[in-house]
Amino acid sequence: MRELPPIEEGFDVFVHDGDVKIGAVRDVRPHSITIFVENAGDFSVPKDAVHEVVAGKVVLHCGLLDSGLKNAINHAHDAEDPKAMSGFPQDPVD
Repeated sequence: MRELPPIEEGFDVFVHDGDVKIGAVRDVRPHSITIFVENAGDFSVPKDAVHEVVAGKVVLHCGLLDSGLKNAINHAHDAEDPKAMSGFPQDPVD
């Protein structure tokens, strides 16, 4: 296992190349972290699936995540109102 900078509870979690927070670190163990994903709950993620840790952020390798977590990430922001988030309506992405 490669050496990562220290991960702490409360760090924000992102997917590789993503700019939208998908959750937060809930617990840190020697070989895994537990993250809370909005609208889905807690998931255990092996540290091998962590791409990088920088400035209080954990960035995950999406390709190394299990299908249940990927599904949760895809729906993490479903309950949010896009108008409230941006201040103006957004066109749907095709």
